Amino acid sequence: MNSILAQLLGTRRRICAAVFIVIAGLLSVSLYLQHVVGLEPCPLCILQRYAFVLVAAFALFAALTPDLTSKIAHGAAVLFAVAGGGAAAWHVWLQISPPKETSCGPGLEYMLSELPLARALPLIFKGAGDCSAVEWTFFGLSIAAWSLVWFTILSVTLIVASRPRA
Repeated sequence: MNSILAQLLGTRRRICAAVFIVIAGLLSVSLYLQHVVGLEPCPLCILQRYAFVLVAAFALFAALTPDLTSKIAHGAAVLFAVAGGGAAAWHVWLQISPPKETSCGPGLEYMLSELPLARALPLIFKGAGDCSAVEWTFFGLSIAAWSLVWFTILSVTLIVASRPRA
């Protein structure tokens, strides 16, 4: 089974390069939705974008560097993919079970520039800006749900790629 999976996926470096390409496509879609369709991202959306960027950067680094450095970068890509999945899961939870009172708080950029990080992070995870609103769906899933799907796929793919080949 492992050898079949290894043949399907290829080498760890090729998988990391593919992860980078997939994320470039996902980020292109998010920018299209923002700048062409007019959907403004909430703070949790922006946090997930940063996680995607970090996964892509470390995956590309893992694809292009020698063994030890590649393994460390690959581990960082896995870590950020799992963390991004956690943020996406929280976002989906807020959409499924919105708080009783929603308010449009300050945006992420303002919070990070004006508040100390220790005060800004709890506000981000509370969904300041209306993170509970679902403004767009594709095949019945919100953008946050699609982010969760992709973070899950990327996490599993990167974890499987890190296993030693038989």
